[in-house]
Amino acid sequence: MIILNLYNCLGTYLVIAAMLFGFGIYGLVARKTLIGMLIASELVLAASSINFMAFNRFLAPDPTVGQIFTLFIMAIAAAEAAIAVSIVVAVYRNYKSIDTEDLVDLQG
Repeated sequence: MIILNLYNCLGTYLVIAAMLFGFGIYGLVARKTLIGMLIASELVLAASSINFMAFNRFLAPDPTVGQIFTLFIMAIAAAEAAIAVSIVVAVYRNYKSIDTEDLVDLQG
């Protein structure tokens, strides 16, 4: 019956967040397209949100601190997604590809 009490343990949430973070970092390194990298970065942000909410639930004396941090992370993720999609559209219009290997001639 220990499996029924996994939701009430901080370690469970930390393992799930670590797995999401690992998948996100692997996606950032392994993906060749900008859209794949954007989705992987969203996984990293989701992992950090899970960590903040888990520590908020189990350890924080003030229950609003973790929730406020998570709301800021969600706002940053939404802004990052909007800006990244607009950059992807602009790159596709110029290069007709979103593959990162085709974009090596970008000059800053």
